[in-house]
Amino acid sequence: MPGQNLTRTEAQERRAVVDPSPGMTYDIALDLTTGPEVFRSRTVVRFAAVDGGSTFIDLIARDVHEITLNGATLDPSAVFADSRIALHGLAAQNELIVDADCLYTNTGEGLHRFVDPVDGEVYLYSQFEVPDSRRVFAVFEQPDLKAEFTFTITAPEAWKVVSNSPTPEPVPAAVGAATWAFEATPRISSYITAIVAGPYESTFSELTSASGRVVPLGVYGRKSLWQHLDADYIFDKTREGFAYYEEKFGVPYPFAKYDQLFVPEFNAGAMENAGAVTFTETYVFRSKVTDAVKERRVVTILHELAHMWFGDLVTMKWWNDLWLNESFAEWASTIATAEATEWTEAWTTFNAMEKTWAYRQDQLPSTHPVVATINDLDDVQVNFDGITYAKGGSVLKQLAAWVGIDAFFAGVGQYFQKHAFGNTELSDLLVELEATSGRELSEWSKKWLETAGVNTLAPELRVGDDGVISRFAIVQTAPADYPTIRPHRLGVGFYALEGQSLVRTHHVELDVDGDLTEVPELIGERQPDLILLNDDDLAYAKIRLDARSLATAVDHLAGISDPLARSLVWGAAWDQTRDAEASASDYIDLVLSNIGSETESTTVRTTLGQLQLAANAYVAPEKRTAARERVADGLWELATRAEQGSDSQLQFVTAFASAAAAPKHWEQVRSLRDGETVLAGLDIDADLSWTLLVSLAAGGLVTAEQIDSALAADNTSKGGEFAAQAKAALPTVDAKRVAWASLVENSDLPNTVVRSAALGFVHPAGVDVLDAFVDRYFEMLLPVWESRTYQIANYLITGLYPAPLASTALRDATRRWLAAHADAPAALRRLVNENLAGVERALSVQERDGES
Repeated sequence: MPGQNLTRTEAQERRAVVDPSPGMTYDIALDLTTGPEVFRSRTVVRFAAVDGGSTFIDLIARDVHEITLNGATLDPSAVFADSRIALHGLAAQNELIVDADCLYTNTGEGLHRFVDPVDGEVYLYSQFEVPDSRRVFAVFEQPDLKAEFTFTITAPEAWKVVSNSPTPEPVPAAVGAATWAFEATPRISSYITAIVAGPYESTFSELTSASGRVVPLGVYGRKSLWQHLDADYIFDKTREGFAYYEEKFGVPYPFAKYDQLFVPEFNAGAMENAGAVTFTETYVFRSKVTDAVKERRVVTILHELAHMWFGDLVTMKWWNDLWLNESFAEWASTIATAEATEWTEAWTTFNAMEKTWAYRQDQLPSTHPVVATINDLDDVQVNFDGITYAKGGSVLKQLAAWVGIDAFFAGVGQYFQKHAFGNTELSDLLVELEATSGRELSEWSKKWLETAGVNTLAPELRVGDDGVISRFAIVQTAPADYPTIRPHRLGVGFYALEGQSLVRTHHVELDVDGDLTEVPELIGERQPDLILLNDDDLAYAKIRLDARSLATAVDHLAGISDPLARSLVWGAAWDQTRDAEASASDYIDLVLSNIGSETESTTVRTTLGQLQLAANAYVAPEKRTAARERVADGLWELATRAEQGSDSQLQFVTAFASAAAAPKHWEQVRSLRDGETVLAGLDIDADLSWTLLVSLAAGGLVTAEQIDSALAADNTSKGGEFAAQAKAALPTVDAKRVAWASLVENSDLPNTVVRSAALGFVHPAGVDVLDAFVDRYFEMLLPVWESRTYQIANYLITGLYPAPLASTALRDATRRWLAAHADAPAALRRLVNENLAGVERALSVQERDGES
């Protein structure tokens, strides 16, 4: 819809007309008792403006019943079009009333409506970032037009209703209904307002803030999942986060209460609505999950809590600084997890997960500076990426090391105090950090935040016959298309073999800048068995190992005593493989030989994913069948040798099920699922049973009817997602056509089912039938982009791309589409270009593997 894509220029022009200074208010009344399709939305906006000015307000609605501006009735058919209501002849002080019927969604955008298949109960939740509060009420939908929001909600009397302000006592309304009249919020942006309603179960606690104020805490979840929701643990982590942030920021928690709500069919991990954070139900553990998932939940809890200060209290003026919101929360939640909770190796997790994501994103053709150019809302949507979150978080870690951690926290605290309930730009933060650290940061900012690409660091040394280093330097290179050479603060670690262990024996920390940095303090040291650049992982850069260190790492990776150092070496090995400097076959050998001894759950999880990508797409085509079978055999052996009931046992079994590539593997999967084969300590619970069934489906060993029977036995939302994945994984053209039709030709599936079905559709075990859908894929791109919401279009365009083919034919077809559609929307072309980049990289790595 043309008017839905707000541009930055339009936002600036509107900001010049509309004055959001204190006094701008919204009174929003929603009636949630009007049926399953629509709800009634009445908005009263009071705002100052340029006298005589003109602008528009945003609204996506099925019908608009009334528009009144300063007492004058406006004709909706004349002023409402393309999601905008035109406002002309504004006064210095204005009152706008908009009465409309708005639509529920099943896409996770706007006001999402879910019916629980277990008990038929209806649950609602809002998701407004980036531009979706306009799906629920009339609003100036941009972050720098902050206001006070007062919600009045009418809903079934048996429901609970939660918003940003504390929940009031309901007042009876019509028969079977009640009304909740919430107090006004502080001045906040529209995208962090929230409405959550339904027969949620809940439990409550409290904490005492640093200000001495008692802050009420709440945890909410669906009835049918409530028994699995460990609220006491969530309260414990929340208290630890509160204490840490209030101490480090020097600013008390800024809102009246803090609720955490676990909601169905959520697209992201969580959303930082002020005082009413919503979370994915993935974090409600009905089955055994890995430590990686448990730790990720803690990081996510603390990520959203950090946003209460950085993002909610102080908010960006425009979405070009979205990165700063998300990057700060990534960095803050990691340091808080490491220093305030039992998950003390959180920085290892950050390296294994976030940095791997960042390095991958930063080498795509769509990479961009951390401070991205955001021309419009489409740009925002596609920039929720590895640069915005992971590279930005990595750069902030580098910045904290550059200015010193105490100066960093002090500057952040001053920033919060100075700009509370206001809007800022990056320069406002840098001013405070310069003041507290004494470091000039404009040049640092220019090189790190305004340029794209990742640097590579390699050691250069000269060693005498006696084994003593006579010269040590660090060489920095940059890719030709992004040639910036950057300053780094990093460590250099020396590791020596002691028995079968590699132990750090020497460490220096220094500033690195330019193409070549001499390190005289290492002259005179004996050459160790392993030299590790970026030891402690302060810097954001790919690292290379010298020949001796590489040989040591390959033979003794499992013996590196420090988990963060191991993660750095795992990452270096993967980077060299992805960059076609080492063979994918050798990488497979490295993983299968060493992963069984890895102790860090996220390192295992990330590495197993890379192992399967190497086998499925990176080995030379003539080796692929053998490589896939070798990987599956190796994973089964690791599973059978793993400690009973251990995290690794579960990870290896799950990875084996996904990697199964031959009849013998699927027979092992079937035997395990049916209980004929028993691995001591492994419980075939609901989710693992489904994982095994998806594997059997991909191998063609079950039918659609058998999948339906499994769903009948587990008729839950999670069961529905697994069933959709399993059916789409069936390896026949007919089954794929059915899945394709359900996804592309129909538009009624909810977001999480779309995501799961797309995952099954491109299961590598069914690669032989994907050729039949290449042409269909490109034919559907424009219609899907034009007809679906962004989130669903994204799932389909990225999820249905037949990447497992990893062939020159797929590469060429993708290039042809891009050449023929140069005028396609930039955000759509970006998604297709990223798909293409994955295939082009795979072909390059395949060529290197074929040489070995």
